Amino acid sequence: MSANDLKVQGNHYFQARRFSDAVSCYTKAIIHDPTIATYYTNRALCYLKLQMWDAACQDCRKALETDPSLIKAYFFQGQALHELGYYDEAVANLKKAHDMAKEQNLNYGDDIASALRLARKKKWMMQEEKRVQQEIELQLQLNKLVVAEKDRMIEGLKRLNPDNGKHDIENIEEECNQKLHQINELFAQVDERRQKREVPDILCCKISFEIMRDPVITPSGITYERKDIEEHLQRVGHFDPITRRDLTQDMLVPNLALKEVIDNYLLENPWAEGY
Repeated sequence: MSANDLKVQGNHYFQARRFSDAVSCYTKAIIHDPTIATYYTNRALCYLKLQMWDAACQDCRKALETDPSLIKAYFFQGQALHELGYYDEAVANLKKAHDMAKEQNLNYGDDIASALRLARKKKWMMQEEKRVQQEIELQLQLNKLVVAEKDRMIEGLKRLNPDNGKHDIENIEEECNQKLHQINELFAQVDERRQKREVPDILCCKISFEIMRDPVITPSGITYERKDIEEHLQRVGHFDPITRRDLTQDMLVPNLALKEVIDNYLLENPWAEGY
């Protein structure tokens, strides 16, 4: 059986959701001809279905060594890296796939854009978790320093005045408690603000899930970021992606009220620029 026949048989197995059998066929095809990049991406997709993320990454790298312009290799590798928790690398690969598909005017629907949005969201959440942990560690360190300073002062006082320093010790302890209260109160306020660091859904485009800068509203009453809905109309089809009703670019109307709300929100929450 030729390499191409093995690929065709692997495709049939894939469509039947027999992913392990498909992997076997693609592997045999690769042995026959290891220079065909699509054999690797076909097998990589099977590995994604089987949740074998490392194997999927390895096949995507092999594919890109053979054909650096293979969009599917970046796409599949981005998905696998996402599952492995390498969000920076996942975003880079998915953005590469998205940009290449756009440049070549290839229609992948919203699949690549959706995976890119999800990876960016995970990256944001990871950065937030890291920031939270750093703040917790800083709070603990400051508390330890205050307590250590209290103990040092009390120990010094006892050495100088072992019999009559009770009142002074109480003052030192009271001052320490006040400092601890101030520190913990400050971090409690920081924590409260941090918990609010979630951009309201109404300010985000329903296609990109990113904060809108130029919101437009459709006849169905759905608001999108202009560039995202225009790209959808050009590359996917002339319909509203949520209501599925007919939609053309000339039917889009600027949502000036929401734009004013978004501008004010970004002015008051500059951290959201990186959301």
